[in-house]
Amino acid sequence: MVATIRVLITGAAGRMGREMTKGLLKAKDIEVVGAVDKVEVGQDIGVLNHLPPVGITIEGDLEKALQQTRPQVMVDFTVPGAAMENAKLALARGVRPVIGTTGFTLKDIDELHHICESRQIGCVVAPNFSLGAVLMMHFSRLAARYFPHVEIIEMHHPQKLDAPSGTALKTAELVAASRTQEPDKPLSQETLAGVRGGVYQGIPIHSVRLPGAVAHQEVIFGAPGQILTLRHDTLGREAFLPGLLLAIREVVELKGLVYGLENLLKF
Repeated sequence: MVATIRVLITGAAGRMGREMTKGLLKAKDIEVVGAVDKVEVGQDIGVLNHLPPVGITIEGDLEKALQQTRPQVMVDFTVPGAAMENAKLALARGVRPVIGTTGFTLKDIDELHHICESRQIGCVVAPNFSLGAVLMMHFSRLAARYFPHVEIIEMHHPQKLDAPSGTALKTAELVAASRTQEPDKPLSQETLAGVRGGVYQGIPIHSVRLPGAVAHQEVIFGAPGQILTLRHDTLGREAFLPGLLLAIREVVELKGLVYGLENLLKF
C-alpha cells in the first residue's frame, strides 16, 4: 500500500489553488486534509471545483486548520503579503511548506532558510512549478556562460499582483550568477521613462500584463551576428501540477530550504 502524504492547501479558493486542489485530490499518494482561504469559507472543496463533495470545507483561519488537520505539508498559493507569515506559522508547528506564491525577496528566503536549518525541516519555495519553465531557466543559465548580453520579457494576465514575475527574477538571478563576463553598457538613452524595462542584477526585465495571457517568458541572448531566444508558454494552470507533486514528495525528506524547483531535478 502506498503511504499517503497529508496536505493542507492555503489559497484554496484562488485560481491556482482550485486547479492544484483538483489535481491533488486525484493523486493516489496525497491525502488532502484541509483547505484555507479568506473567501468561500465553509464551502466543500470538491463542490467548489465542480466535483462530488469530499467532506473537506474551507477554513478561514490557518492556525486553527493546522491544529485540527495535522498535515505534513502545507501548499501555499496565496498572496505575497500572507505567504511569508503562513510559512513561518507552518514551520513553527513542524509542517513543511511548499510555496508557489511569488513576490518573496532574497531577505525572505534567507529568513526561511535559517528557520529550516534550525528546525531541520524541509521547505520548497518555487517561483514556477512548470517543468518546462524550470528547464527554460536551466538552459538560460547555461547560455549565460557564453552570451553575456540578455534581456527578459515576461507576460501574464492582468490579475497577477507582482511585476516582474518571480520566474523572471529567478531567471535573472541564475543568469547573473552564471555570467563569465560583464555585458557592454547600452549607448541608448531613454526618451520615455521605463521604456528599457526594470533592471535586476544587471539584466533588463520587461513585464507585460494582457487579458488572454496565462504565463509566458522569453529570455533573449544577443551576440555579434546572432540571437538566441529561449521561450516558454504556459497555456493552462494544469501545467504546474507535475512540479507541485514532485515538490510535495521531496519536501518530506528534506532537512532545509530549497529555492527553485530546478534543485529537485536531476540534470
